[in-house]
Amino acid sequence: MDFGLVLQTDPPASRVVSLMKRAERNGFRYGWTFDSAVLWQEPFVIYSQILANTQKLHIGPMVTNPGTRTWEVTASTFATLNDMYGNRTVCGIGRGDSAMRVAGRKPNTLARLGEAIDVIRDLAEGREAEVEGNPLRLPWVRDGKLPVWMAAYGPKALALAGEKADGFILQLADPYLTEWMVGSVRQAAERAGRDPDALTICVAAPAYVGEDLAHARDQCRWFGGMVGNHVADLVGRYGEHSGMVPDALTEYIKAREGYDYSHHGRAGNPSADFVPDEIVDRFCLLGPPEAHIEKLRTLRDLGVDQFAVYDMHDAQEATIDAYGSDIIPSFG
Repeated sequence: MDFGLVLQTDPPASRVVSLMKRAERNGFRYGWTFDSAVLWQEPFVIYSQILANTQKLHIGPMVTNPGTRTWEVTASTFATLNDMYGNRTVCGIGRGDSAMRVAGRKPNTLARLGEAIDVIRDLAEGREAEVEGNPLRLPWVRDGKLPVWMAAYGPKALALAGEKADGFILQLADPYLTEWMVGSVRQAAERAGRDPDALTICVAAPAYVGEDLAHARDQCRWFGGMVGNHVADLVGRYGEHSGMVPDALTEYIKAREGYDYSHHGRAGNPSADFVPDEIVDRFCLLGPPEAHIEKLRTLRDLGVDQFAVYDMHDAQEATIDAYGSDIIPSFG
């Protein structure tokens, strides 16, 4: 199992770079950041510095979307980083939550997302693609490689990930939901004539190492609020108890009253007050190293190839170091 680190690009950017360097020293193989241009600093500028200051770390957004940048610009940006530092980028992509909504736009449709996945990958790898009816190619790309991993929760999005993407990003670490969603993605891949085992499966969730579970829960409760945005969309689309989405995912948002993106992804987010301890425990990894290892082994046995640690809390360095010393070596 590989391990990744997920950060927000809060200033100063030098701290983001420093934490990524620390992660690589501790055995992490991937570095991810949020991509929401209004809320945080521009990640692709920072990626250049991360790549320059690491040797093997693979870098990408968790996640970008097809609406805030034109597709040829996204592809060219990835291809430029790969040309400068070797093929060490991954395009994590989804419909767009904070990046679109904060700017007053709706998340992208799945049809648009599916088209963008093909176009961005083709352009970044040097092939011709059609953008708004115009055939385009980046003539300077040589030996480009860009895996595109798609984030998804709902049945149609899971199917699209299986049909189009090179990997699947699931932003929660509940074993029951992981098994259900990974199965849905792989079934869709098989129906599309693809090898379902060729898809990389990445589970991303907050991790907090320590004995004080009450404090850990409070530091990671924001995650249930963030996931709740997507769950609310699913309930709005499919209704409650529809059978299209597991009740184990949708039940907890009944007390949700709204969401303030100014606290998005941050410990102490007041918009996450509705999230019960049970959901924090299910969605996140909390407790001593042994508890993390036990849950990670369960996830690995369900087909998870990478666990990406959301490290937005008051113990960032300690979590990276604890994973490096006590947890990652168990999965070597």
